[in-house]
Amino acid sequence: MEKKAIRISDMELISDELKNLLVSIGTLKKVQADTFLFQEGGDAAELYLIKTGLFQISKLTSDGRELNMRICKADDIIGELTLFSTDAKYMLSALSLADSEVLVIKKESLEAELIQNAALTFEFMRWISTHLRKNQSKIRDLMINGKKGALYSTLIRFTNSYGVQTGEGILIDIHLTNQEFAKFCAATRESVNRMLSELKKKDVISATADGKIIVKDLQYLKNEIGCEDCPISICNID
Repeated sequence: MEKKAIRISDMELISDELKNLLVSIGTLKKVQADTFLFQEGGDAAELYLIKTGLFQISKLTSDGRELNMRICKADDIIGELTLFSTDAKYMLSALSLADSEVLVIKKESLEAELIQNAALTFEFMRWISTHLRKNQSKIRDLMINGKKGALYSTLIRFTNSYGVQTGEGILIDIHLTNQEFAKFCAATRESVNRMLSELKKKDVISATADGKIIVKDLQYLKNEIGCEDCPISICNID
């Protein structure tokens, strides 16, 4: 029997009171595919709750490469890292991968509401802290383990977010090109092609007829990067 990874959205991680607050002060906005909702370095006056669609969250590295940080879906919150900061700038960019709808939440409106409720403020800041830990762990994997370690870490994270346990191994049940994988590692497509080919030769991974990756030896990937077995709440691609 197949066993699929359970993806937990941001809205499932917060209280009903905080959910209701976000929805009550949000206004609906449509976003066309292949357009930026916000870009790194831009003035940050809003955060967003995704209603429908798909967004790629990324950051530019010091050498100008694009590093994908997250793939966000319905009920995820994006643009959240600027709350309670003066002259805030977006730390990341959000590109729509499909026609989408979001609730636009004015930063100053949310801050004004939270100031009146210490418990909700604490909850929201604790939730932001979890996202910062996720981002830091991804950047750490790249810095410490290099491009190969970043790829192995990315594969592990995808198994936690989109993995389906099959008889052959863990199917990563999402379509990704090697170029898209490369952006999660701040690497070139050519280097990712080479590393994936090496993993196939070692029988660590295989591929389905439609190009999805099956991880056959997850422990090999973990051993190669000295995996600390972080909780799935941190080690994921969402």
